Amino acid sequence: MLSPGTSADESKSTVARAGLDAIALKPAECDVSAAASIPAETVAIDYEGREYLPDPETLETLASDGDAEVLVTTPVRADGFDPLGDDSLSRALPDAVGRVLVAGHPAYLTDEECERAVAPRLGAALEDEPGAWVGTENVERIAMATGATQYDLLTRTTERELRALRAAGFAGDVAVYAPTVLADDEDAILDAVGAYVARRRPVAEKLPDDAPTNASASGRARDVLLEAATDYALVGSEAGVREQAEALREAGATTIVGYPARGLEAFAE
Repeated sequence: MLSPGTSADESKSTVARAGLDAIALKPAECDVSAAASIPAETVAIDYEGREYLPDPETLETLASDGDAEVLVTTPVRADGFDPLGDDSLSRALPDAVGRVLVAGHPAYLTDEECERAVAPRLGAALEDEPGAWVGTENVERIAMATGATQYDLLTRTTERELRALRAAGFAGDVAVYAPTVLADDEDAILDAVGAYVARRRPVAEKLPDDAPTNASASGRARDVLLEAATDYALVGSEAGVREQAEALREAGATTIVGYPARGLEAFAE
């Protein structure tokens, strides 16, 4: 029963009020065990190199103590996660933990690992983990061919692409990942996601040379970054972010995954 003067929306968690289904964590930035206090349906743990991979005991505890489904991103070309080679790290993951299968960012791979074929490894990994999500970055067609849940990064064309997929008859699940800033303040937005959006090629091409990408940005650089923040991230008040999330669902997304770009504290209520 709600307390007097409390609306239904106010009784929901921050994650729910913002229209998010899941949160993504970067283990190099936070203690992933803290996610047990975040009321989300799913917790997706990014891969930032094997030195930051949470140990099996931490993952087991997170999966058993919280109510959320826990997914760990595993690069199928990397030693330890290669289903056609060394898969020791994959086999060490607790049974209660699901997976997001990705090709693997070159920044986290050796030259030899980068040369490994993606398609057969995704296929083999899905035989072992048929419920896994598949990250689509740089391997969109291969990911689509698997039929698994597609895990897409939010871009300025995401809504259009989702509508096209649904119109073409694609009936599978699509999870959309976006850095999320629950704030209207321009400086807060730029400090949180300015550097991230600046790395997107269409944005980098518009930015003046050597322009700062944080709150100190001014003039044209500031305008470009703030506009890009609405294309590549979910930013604004809880109500504003919820509106953006609902637009993505209307276009065809089934799960909205927010990365707390200002830290977990903003999502812990």
